[in-house]
Parts: sequence; structure tokens; C-alpha cells
Amino acid sequence: MDLQTELVIIGGGLAGFSAALEAASSGHDVILIEKQADTGGSSAMSGGCLAFAGTDLQRENHIEDSSELLFNDLREVGQFENDEELVRVYTDNQLDTYEWLKQAGVQFGRHIEASSGQSVPRVHNVDPADMVRIIAAQAKETGKVQVLTSTAAQRLIRDADTGRVEGVSVLRNGKTFSVEGKLGVLLASGGFCRNAELVHRYAPQYDAAVFIGGEGNVGDGLKMAWKIGADNRDMIYIKGTYGKHPTDETNHHSCLAVYKGAIAVNQDGKRFVDESISYKLLGDACIRQPYGATYQILDRKILESGDNLTRILDLERRLEEGLMIEADTLEQLAALIEVPAETLIHTVNHYNDYVSAGEDPDFRRQHLVHQYGDLVRIEQGPFYAYPSTAAVFGTYCGLCIDKHMRVLDVYGQVLEGLYAAGEVVGGLHGAAYMTGTALGKAAIFGRVAARTATAAA
Repeated sequence: MDLQTELVIIGGGLAGFSAALEAASSGHDVILIEKQADTGGSSAMSGGCLAFAGTDLQRENHIEDSSELLFNDLREVGQFENDEELVRVYTDNQLDTYEWLKQAGVQFGRHIEASSGQSVPRVHNVDPADMVRIIAAQAKETGKVQVLTSTAAQRLIRDADTGRVEGVSVLRNGKTFSVEGKLGVLLASGGFCRNAELVHRYAPQYDAAVFIGGEGNVGDGLKMAWKIGADNRDMIYIKGTYGKHPTDETNHHSCLAVYKGAIAVNQDGKRFVDESISYKLLGDACIRQPYGATYQILDRKILESGDNLTRILDLERRLEEGLMIEADTLEQLAALIEVPAETLIHTVNHYNDYVSAGEDPDFRRQHLVHQYGDLVRIEQGPFYAYPSTAAVFGTYCGLCIDKHMRVLDVYGQVLEGLYAAGEVVGGLHGAAYMTGTALGKAAIFGRVAARTATAAA
């Protein structure tokens, strides 16, 4: 039952199918392996944000942006702990990938928002599950891509003489067989947010966090690559994303009222962070607060400034779902969320004074998000509190790769025949994260990896 093809791809999310379509479009046969019964993975569960710069949608919204500004933002928000070469790969290929997605039939929302790590609005919205379905359908329509679902990759297969990766052993319907790829194997198997043991190994401070991601995201690809000597990076930067409601099981994404002007307070009613920073860093700050839970405090004006077409900014919809706590006065709100009323009132009043004065001496907040947007006062009732904790949506770290998406071993040498893309790789994000770069990385790096693998044909 052993199978042969040109390129073997492990993982049926956006990275895997982007790679499959890229390879198939240049005439190469592909077998894509997915452990779950359905494809999509974490990509399909995401907030549907992609970070692109210099697009037609930005121009329609009178937003000036460029690949160079995107590059600078990515380096800065990653605190220069990211790989400059990989950041350049992202920015050099992002606009072409945006057009490629559109040509494939992916529909982008007409409105652009600013979010974590962005100096200008560059959140391009899609229906994420629909996007993966479209790219998967395009790949299958080439007639060059075979998809095997409910098929678990187990071990990489290497040539006994050269050590080159030439396939993978898999388990399907209780039977083990090999899938061999003349051009090698491309890992697009996602992260490991569903593997509590691995998360604890690298980020024990998040043991009590909420974990949300594809059910198959347990680190299979990482382990297979580690087995043959692959190196990894950025493991210390596993962080939860701020803004997840602690008890909401309907929405699998965060709500970021802070990026529209809200403040974050802890159970003592006090601010604890500059609310404009990356929501990965906000997550770190949140998890250190009492009970690991906090509140986003906002007023009616901020609530109405949200965008219900952008999942992380759909403030009014959260109110309609009963997730926002509402009160006519701050004193009443404090009673409802059980924080000291005098402290909460003092916190909001002093913050308003800081906004009017143009200086926040406590936490140096200057903008709504990163370097974008003017701060607003919280003063127009009714007032709202959104309970917020940190959720681990993705691990944002993983295998060391070079700019061609070739996996590197612990000595920095290429593991011949092994490529990787998407959440399984480290190096792009560094210490923090820009909204839209996880999905963006999946599509961009998937295509680059496929081009590298097929160039040797």
C-alpha cells in the first residue's frame, strides 16, 4: 500500500494547502496528509485576519502603507528577536500572496482595521474556514493533489546512505505504510497548543490558561523533525493572547476593546499595563494578575467604535451575546465586577486626565494600538466591563528554517529534503506578535517552501 509522489505535505491547514496549490500549479504531484477527519486545522478556527501592506483595499480606505513599514513594524514588535531574513521573506512576498489569494477566489472584507503591532491599519479580513476550503478546492482541481485525511504521520523516512528525507511513515485505518516523495517532505503540521506537556515544558506560567486551537495541534511535526536533529527557536516566547472571555465557549477568539480605547484593570481596579502593546505581551501581563483574569473597561462611545466585521473588535456583538457587563455609572459597574468602587473611579478619572494632558506617566501609553490612533477619554455612560484572560491560540515558535524554508539541524546545517511552513516554524514573530501574521505566514511561507522544494525537480 506504499505510495509514491513528488512532494509530501503534512498538514491540511492554510500553509499545507497553499504549498500544495503552489506545487501543483507548476506541474508537480502532491500527496497531502491530514491527521484529522476534516481539513482546516487552526487556520479555519482563527479570527480571519491577514496582515498585508500596500494593497488596493488600503488605498480605497486612504491608508498609506508599504512593505518597508511592515518590515520595520515586524522587527520592532518582535523586539528584534526575530530572524531578519525571515521577516524580509514575509514582506517581500506578502503583496504577491494577497493578489494570489484574491485570484484563487478568497473574498476580503472592504474595511481595514488596525490591531496588534501595526502602525497603520492593515488587518485584511476573511472568513478563515472558507479561505482554506477555497485554496484546498483549487489545489484538488489541478488533478495533481491527493488528500489523505484521518492519516497520522508518524516518522520521517531518510535515505540510508545520504540521510536525505525522502518520505514519511503513516498510520491509516489501523495500517502503517509509507508515503515517499521524490522532492522531499514539507511539514505544515501546526503548533502544539493542544499538548499540555509540551506547553508546560516551555511555558509553565500558562498551565492554567485557556487553550484553543486545532485538535491535531499536539506537536507531531516538531517531534518528527527533532528526532532527526532539527533545531528550534523562540520557545521562550510562547505567550497567551489577551482578551479571551474566561467562560465564553462560543467565540474562539479574543475581543480587544483596548485597541479602540478601553483600559485594562485587575481585580483591584487598577491598570497594570500599556494597553497598546502586542496582545501577546498583554497576555503575559494579564496572567500575572490576581486569578490571571482582568477586565477591559470602556464606555458607550468606545463600544460604538468597534467593528463587527472584524472578530477581535466586534464589541457590540459581545454585548448582544451577554458577555459585556453593563452599568449606568462606574460605581455600579464596580459593584457588578466586585472591584473597589473608589479605586476604579480613581483609575478611570486619572486615565482621563492623562489623555487630556497627552501623557501617561504610569505606563507611557501613547496610542490606541502600537503607533496608531489617538487615545480617548472614558466618560460617556453607560459603562462596560469585558472579563478577559489570556488564551493560548498558537505557539508562534518552532523549527529553525532558512529563508528558503529548509529545516536546519542543531549545527545550522540543512536537513536535506525537509521543508517547513506555518505555525510549525519559529523565527518570524520573535518576542511578540502582529495581528494577521500567523495566517499571512502560513500562506506566504507555504508557497515559498513549495517553490524551493520543486526547484530541484
